[in-house]
Amino acid sequence: MSKKIIAVVGATGAQGGGLVRAILSDAGGGFAVRALTRDANSDKAKALAKSGAEVVAADLDDQASLEGALDGAYGAYFVTAFWEHFSPEKEKAQVRNMAAAAKGAGVKHVIWSTLEDTRQWVPLSDDRMPTLMEHYKVPHFDAKGESNKVFTELGVPTTFLFTSFYWDNLIHFGMGPKKGPDGKLAFTLPMADKKLPGMAAEDIGKCAYGIFKKGNDFIGKSVGIAGEHLTGTQMADALSQALGEGVKYNAVTPEMYRGFGFPGADDLGNMFQVKCDFEKEFCGARSVEVSRNLNPELQTFATWLDRNKAAILVD
Repeated sequence: MSKKIIAVVGATGAQGGGLVRAILSDAGGGFAVRALTRDANSDKAKALAKSGAEVVAADLDDQASLEGALDGAYGAYFVTAFWEHFSPEKEKAQVRNMAAAAKGAGVKHVIWSTLEDTRQWVPLSDDRMPTLMEHYKVPHFDAKGESNKVFTELGVPTTFLFTSFYWDNLIHFGMGPKKGPDGKLAFTLPMADKKLPGMAAEDIGKCAYGIFKKGNDFIGKSVGIAGEHLTGTQMADALSQALGEGVKYNAVTPEMYRGFGFPGADDLGNMFQVKCDFEKEFCGARSVEVSRNLNPELQTFATWLDRNKAAILVD
């Protein structure tokens, strides 16, 4: 029997890359991978081709190119890259293109990597946090959540995958511990004493592969995944253990975080505030047990730190 092709958007990125590697490492799993990327000639794309993936160029802004890239695929993994352009409108347009292309190509199972529309809890009229870009509270969440309905409206067989905070942000997003004026390390989050669902980005792809392997079991359903639910203090303690140096949890307010001034600080400040205020809903929607069932290799924060501590940037 020929293998079922899974087309992966963002195949050179964190989530998509994890899924590509999961499929390629399971030679007897019955699936083959088609890596969709903007630049099939990039070094990362060439490395994927060398590892056994079919690499196809596709443009999320062009529905026709996507439909061609999805031709003959059984499944597709869709993810967007908000932080490359900071535009919720562009993100929503890209989701519509992906959904329409999947419908046109007859894809049997789509996994859409999404997040909640936070306006269900904090409407634009609620002044506990600023409204951003006129229409959003947490733009990079709200645009994805608003777009969920597109798949349903078009009749695309979809699993809605609600992801968690990447622990990899401690390496790539500048969120790792920093030395303060006293020379001591501090880990800064505006989460008070509330738990933050988090996971290794690689494990998102592995969980997605677990969903594809379950066949139709998760079509039409929402699945939330996490490696652990941890407070800032628990994360700081784990960092102290891994780095062999004391790390203090610096619990700033969302207002302070929004004022840090880096690109997207207001968006992230609002995001953490919503996760803090609605801890029960966010943690409740992301089951560690379900995640481990989909991906038996699911990493804990301590396991992830042990593997990645050398890469965590410490000023």
